[in-house]
Amino acid sequence: MRYAQGDGLTDAGRAARERVRQQAVERFQAGQKNAEVADALRVSERSVERWRRAWREQGEAGVPSKGSPGRLRLGDGQIARLARELERGPLAHGLVDQRWTLARIKTLIGRLIHVSYTVEGTWRLLRRHGWSWQQPARRAIGRNNSAVEVWKKETWPRVRASRRSAGPGSSSRTKPGSR
Repeated sequence: MRYAQGDGLTDAGRAARERVRQQAVERFQAGQKNAEVADALRVSERSVERWRRAWREQGEAGVPSKGSPGRLRLGDGQIARLARELERGPLAHGLVDQRWTLARIKTLIGRLIHVSYTVEGTWRLLRRHGWSWQQPARRAIGRNNSAVEVWKKETWPRVRASRRSAGPGSSSRTKPGSR
């Protein structure tokens, strides 16, 4: 059985997973066959074979999970450093606008911490640590809010009033009642 390493598993879930492995060791010591252990613990025979091999070679110390070799985790200090750098903003890191994209954050992690993440892995890392995606409000940098308000009050009513109002039959090609 393949377990997710950290994705959706709580500490209690990881502890339960390790208890299953420990139960397998107890069954190995009792002389049960791989198929029996797999059925009893509801795991694949292949996993039981791997655990039994590790148990024979290294004893009980070889059976616990060593975690996923593919996932690089950042320590608390590294996460705190990343958060500080993200708070500084993209401009502080030589980017031309104020948008953090996953690709940019991935590059930042590589530059600061020398750890390589995929874009998807970057998203999972951020989500795990409380960051969420945000969509920037599209506003011009040179926007003058007071001028916009004046335009809405003075110009817009004139523009809207100059449109021809639609009366009955104004867009119809047939005469009323000639259906």
